Amino acid sequence: MTASARPGNWVAKLQHFARGLPRMTDAQCDLCAASIPEMHSHLAEPESRRLLCVCRSCAMLLGNAENGRYKLVPERAQALSDFRLSDADWDVLGIPIGLAFFFHSTADGHVLAFYPGPAGPTESLLELSAWSQLVARNPVLAGFEPDVEALLVNRVNGARAYYRMPIDRCYALVGLIRSHWHGVTGGAEAWQAIDGFFAGLEGRPESSVALERHHG
Repeated sequence: MTASARPGNWVAKLQHFARGLPRMTDAQCDLCAASIPEMHSHLAEPESRRLLCVCRSCAMLLGNAENGRYKLVPERAQALSDFRLSDADWDVLGIPIGLAFFFHSTADGHVLAFYPGPAGPTESLLELSAWSQLVARNPVLAGFEPDVEALLVNRVNGARAYYRMPIDRCYALVGLIRSHWHGVTGGAEAWQAIDGFFAGLEGRPESSVALERHHG
């Protein structure tokens, strides 16, 4: 397995999701330049791995169009209370920390894994057999929408939490960590921010977690 730091240009934009960061007040649609509210939709462009802030019209017109250039990022997440992932399964995936997200990239043709750090997201290439075994144990993964839905795993400090998560919120978590991280281990501020992110999810109904859509 190889890993490389590949913070996309949309990761920096998504730092504005992070709690405590200044909110942008002059947002425009990335496609038509129309003004958009603080809470708005996002389109993913799978080929370039870009995430676009868009107005309602562009989201409805271009999201999930037949040409496949853009995909509308869903606005809801689901806590997977019955998810099966043993410590041995996690070790096989080869993620060095207890926090990561996984999604199928149509451009790359396989599942990608990202884990956060002070420099942004680090990408790990998964062995196909390891992911296939995980899907076999958890058929819900087969229904995830490529490019826009991810499996978010939190195994930090003994946690065992798993979520079906819109891709923008996964990168929002990366931005949150990057903005608070200090030194080698991150520092108390970073880990408090991570705990706060998951506390916000866990404090809502488990079956359907509504997500805030702020500026990306």
